[in-house]
Amino acid sequence: MDVALSADDQYILTADRDEKIRVSLTKAPYSIVSYCMGHREFVSKILVIPNCPDLLLSASGDSTLRLWQYKSGEEVHCCQLSAICGPQATKPDQKYTVSRITYCCQGGYVAILCDSIPTVYIFQLDATAQQLLYKQQISLKHKGWDIAFQEMGDLWILQEDKEAPLLMYRACDGQWKAVTDDKGLQKMSKYIQDNWTVFEGFVGAGSCYSHLYKASFDNMDEYLQRKEKKLQQQKKKNQDLQHGSSEQAKKKMKTEESSL
Repeated sequence: MDVALSADDQYILTADRDEKIRVSLTKAPYSIVSYCMGHREFVSKILVIPNCPDLLLSASGDSTLRLWQYKSGEEVHCCQLSAICGPQATKPDQKYTVSRITYCCQGGYVAILCDSIPTVYIFQLDATAQQLLYKQQISLKHKGWDIAFQEMGDLWILQEDKEAPLLMYRACDGQWKAVTDDKGLQKMSKYIQDNWTVFEGFVGAGSCYSHLYKASFDNMDEYLQRKEKKLQQQKKKNQDLQHGSSEQAKKKMKTEESSL
């Protein structure tokens, strides 16, 4: 699902569909240093924090963001996205599967984009306490495709809209606000618009993660439904047998009577 390298290139971290993150030596990937275990669904994204090289940030189909001391496999923080984003959910069973993570060393900001949700969520890393603090959300009018922090700290958003494919946000007095008069933004937007055919195949595309979720159902309801179905089938079978036996008995009696 995703791969990351430690800042010193000594460790390679891999995330897969099996809920765990494997930490190996880069020069000997078969040598496992640790496992980061705690997610309950596939791990969609992982990121080693650049200016906190012992910390790993991960996201999963279980709607959580987690921080790890990855060399030891210890989880140090878990953020339930459903608790933060829940009030804005359009579905009662809404999943918050992170499709993009980007980090800004200047201020320790973390921005995430969730699959099929037109919103960017912004957090701030408290490196001392080793936890993520929720700061703000940016609502989009269209589906977000990608996000990235510029070196100077501006947040760029690529969205599914030919008229305004790029958005830029800048931190100002503790809040991220839209920037519209930036020449670089205007130039890049024009370039994307002129080459929109490259993106047309992705317009309206569905979720990339829906097939990765574990099958879930109410076991008791499922059991009772199957049991009731079997009982009905058995009842019908018994009735058919009884009916068949009764018909055979009648035929036998008629045969015996006619022979007398």
